[in-house]
Amino acid sequence: MQCVRKQSRFSKAQEIRLEEESRKVAALNGQRLGLQDDYDLKFLLRGSHLLKVKSTSWRRERFYKLQEDCKTIWQESKKMLRSPESQLFSIEEIQDVRPGHKTEGMEKYAKDVPEVRCFSIIFKDQKKNLDLIAGSETEANHWVFGLRKIIAKSNSMSQRQKLQHWIHTCLRKADKNKDNKMTFKELKSFMKEVNIQMDDSYARQIFEQCDKSQTDTLEDEEIEVFYKILTERKEIDGIFSDHAGEKSVMSLEHLVRFLQQQQHEEGDGPNLALSLIEQYEPNETVKIQKSMSKDGFQMYLLSADGNVFNKAHNQVYQDMTQPLSHYYISSSHNTYLMEDQLRGPSSTEAYIRALMKGCRCVELDCWDGPNSEPVIYHGYTFTSKILFRDAIKAIKNYAFKISPYPVIISLENHCSIDQQKMMAHHLHSILKDTLLVAPIDPKGTKLPSPEQLKGKILVKGKKLTPETEEVSDEDEAAEMEDETVKSEVEKKKLSDKLKLAKELSDTVIYCKSVHFQGFAESQPPDEMCSFSEGKILKVAQESAIDLVHYNVQHLSRIYPAGWRTDSSNYNPVEMWNLGCQIVALNFQSRCSEMDIHQGQFQENGGCGYILKPEFLRNEQSKFNPRSITEGPWYSPKKFQVKIISGQQLPKVNKSKNSIVDPRVIVEIHGVQRDNRKNQTKVIDNNGFNPTWNETFEFEIDVPQLALVRFVVEDFDASTKNDFIGQFTAPFTSLKRGYRHIHLLTKSGDQYPSATLFVHINISDSC
Repeated sequence: MQCVRKQSRFSKAQEIRLEEESRKVAALNGQRLGLQDDYDLKFLLRGSHLLKVKSTSWRRERFYKLQEDCKTIWQESKKMLRSPESQLFSIEEIQDVRPGHKTEGMEKYAKDVPEVRCFSIIFKDQKKNLDLIAGSETEANHWVFGLRKIIAKSNSMSQRQKLQHWIHTCLRKADKNKDNKMTFKELKSFMKEVNIQMDDSYARQIFEQCDKSQTDTLEDEEIEVFYKILTERKEIDGIFSDHAGEKSVMSLEHLVRFLQQQQHEEGDGPNLALSLIEQYEPNETVKIQKSMSKDGFQMYLLSADGNVFNKAHNQVYQDMTQPLSHYYISSSHNTYLMEDQLRGPSSTEAYIRALMKGCRCVELDCWDGPNSEPVIYHGYTFTSKILFRDAIKAIKNYAFKISPYPVIISLENHCSIDQQKMMAHHLHSILKDTLLVAPIDPKGTKLPSPEQLKGKILVKGKKLTPETEEVSDEDEAAEMEDETVKSEVEKKKLSDKLKLAKELSDTVIYCKSVHFQGFAESQPPDEMCSFSEGKILKVAQESAIDLVHYNVQHLSRIYPAGWRTDSSNYNPVEMWNLGCQIVALNFQSRCSEMDIHQGQFQENGGCGYILKPEFLRNEQSKFNPRSITEGPWYSPKKFQVKIISGQQLPKVNKSKNSIVDPRVIVEIHGVQRDNRKNQTKVIDNNGFNPTWNETFEFEIDVPQLALVRFVVEDFDASTKNDFIGQFTAPFTSLKRGYRHIHLLTKSGDQYPSATLFVHINISDSC
């Protein structure tokens, strides 16, 4: 069926004027990004025809064009019923732009096309990749380099710049007839767009306050006045006035006092204050006076220096020279899965996404495949299959893009001898010198450190002993409660010995998989055990202190119970409290447990390794997370947090007239006695700038094991509350004073401008 083009509602003269206006807006937004006169940006604004690839037989020409806001891309659709919004996607949704055949789709369906013409847009969350073929190498480069520049520039914008860009985009969207004027009706439409339900009389009051020309429309400077009223932060203005004295600017002396007394910043106060003035003060005259204006003060509070998360923890700051067993290691379970454990798709993309989120231990369930090529899938189920060699290629390409520290490949091996030899061949031929093939120190009595293993990939798996060619099988699927799976597993148990190829056995150096036989003192440190979540909690119940001691020298891997066929997760904090290092979660599931995992591993530069507290690294430790007594771990703190306000909370219900009713929940996750939560009242119909001014107080006895999670929900009296955003961090990474919390989406990505403004105080508990 041929698409019928909608007849334009504008005359030719109006269309020319609109095109000219659109060019001006695009130029202004390009300037805001720092990309004025950029050739790639200009190309994207003109747009081009690209081939969209879905399969070997499905390639369709589509037109793609960057919109004038320089933050959304319009894609042509042949589906007549698609809404205009569904033909747009935002730059903020893009995780990466990969040139060449760097996705499964491109590998499978575009090998006949030169790599230089191919590129893929990788989206955040679980959205499918967009695989595209350009008409020439030059055209492909325009798209790849242009998109990457826009993403980089958008990410480096200050919070205020992001807010300004967003509001001006919303204003333009509300300007239905594109005359650069705003009627009262358009203003009300704009308010809903930015998530505010405003009383008509109050909206009219603001409108008339800005309408100096009394034309019953807002234009030019009047729109700027409206923008300033809208973005006014009265709570920050009040703090500024309280600390600036009688003056309109904050002197260096007053700023130093604020930083030391309110923000509890340590070190050289005057030098810190001068550096903040240099970075954030927009007024050159004020800057020369070594002072800070109200605008500069707000920009500082919205910056990384005003963040609730300690900026120093954004880089590797911990000792990385201790044995591997002294670190928590970011770990994934059934890494190949994109969805559930029974029928979901398997994909090499899942490995890439996990590694790009800082994961350092990935799992491969290996089975015999056709043409002597081993495959990966969830055994006895209907999950799709991927080639072992493709997974190893993906791991090789992405292992060290985020972190230089070692990656552990956890093998669950079900293959025949011949296909095990093929696995060993792929490990050597693809990983080459990144594969660890010999001990770092053959005479060493402890595991090597992350520092010693930088740039290396380790294999965890079964290893032959001189006495035998057979090893006991280790099959996580045996715990699954699905009836079909259970029957297959029961058959398999009749012959549960696995012949192991020497070639594959030889790739296992430090992570030799053995069954747990109790806390034998003679067990070498290079042997490690895997436990289901239920098994480890049973062991902990019987002897928590012994388990803590065991984890000082040995690695423990924990994985979800077999009944979690929906890829749900357990709470990793319980296992971390016992000193377990490789606490594997289903990365494909977005849930509070993954929020906690991401919060834990964002510190130490997001490198995937976190040094355990000293009392979990000491073999003489008497620490028992289930029964807290006096000891080095016991350092009671009083944690006081005031939830002041929220900013630009996103709509969760896409209905035009829907406005969020937000509330904030503060949760403490740590040892059992520290686990607490509290919540604010609900603010009706305001997601743009809700104000709470509510204070909560928590007692935390073991602060080194505590994490704090801030959750914002859209309250609904009749149904389950909708998730809006969250942020989780180790308690020891929180900064005191007036701080902004930059909220994350359900998939763990940062919102462009959604924040909470809080005041935090931490003191020793009496």
